[in-house]
Amino acid sequence: MPAEATSAMAPEPEEDQAVLALRLAGPLQSWGDRSAFNRRDSQPQPTKSGVVGLLAAAAGYPREADITDLVGLRLGVRVDQPGTLLRDYHTVSDYRGRPLPQAGVNAKGVQKPTSPAKDTHVTHRYYLQDAVFVAAVQGPITLVTTLAEAIRRPAFPLALGRRSCVPTQPIVLGAVRHATLKAVLAEEPWQAGDAAKNAYHRRSHRGPEPFSPHRIDLAATFDDPFGDDTLQDVPRSFAPRERGFSTRRIRHAWLNVPTGLPRSPAQAADTAQPDAVAGGHDPFALLGW
Repeated sequence: MPAEATSAMAPEPEEDQAVLALRLAGPLQSWGDRSAFNRRDSQPQPTKSGVVGLLAAAAGYPREADITDLVGLRLGVRVDQPGTLLRDYHTVSDYRGRPLPQAGVNAKGVQKPTSPAKDTHVTHRYYLQDAVFVAAVQGPITLVTTLAEAIRRPAFPLALGRRSCVPTQPIVLGAVRHATLKAVLAEEPWQAGDAAKNAYHRRSHRGPEPFSPHRIDLAATFDDPFGDDTLQDVPRSFAPRERGFSTRRIRHAWLNVPTGLPRSPAQAADTAQPDAVAGGHDPFALLGW
């Protein structure tokens, strides 16, 4: 295990601090932080803006609301299943049949017309397929407890970055805990899907040097004012005319996490979940809602 995983990453939490662990999984996720014009990128893991947006939606914050309390939460993200990148091809046109404006604006702030006139724009949007993350937020125990209840009964629909990306259940992992972010993310069992777990379990018993199927090293990032990397994904506001982002410092680490797997490949096959629901296709059942 890399040395970073064993180094001290944060002091012990204060008495009034608590941690909430969230499972962020779904068929599609998209965590943009530098999307512009006709290209909508996704980062390989949840952004702070995306997690704060999910919490704000659950708690019923209006777009113009002050989000200082949510931005002040300390964030840690563990990559349980990285997923694969999907590029979705789109075309955009005006439903009235008018030529589309270009991205540039004139001196009065009005978008310029395309020249020659274009009736269709091509856009590219990127998503993560079948990814699973565990995100943990740390903050005042009253706020964190309120957010845990809000996610179980959200005021607005929850999304994994974009509105079209619906999360699967469960989202909240257990009760609110009094511990460090590192301790919570290191103790929470591996949340990958059955296919990934069974493949890992089979590999652990093959080859000249079998390894233990009971623990796995997973990459993680943590908010850290002394971290050696930066991300520009801290939202200032979600108000449409006041959108803006600031930077935060982060630290990368590896965590040795319990897999929750049985002791033999045969036991893993016996406990695997079926690939399809008998009796037909139920998309809500597949999402766990």
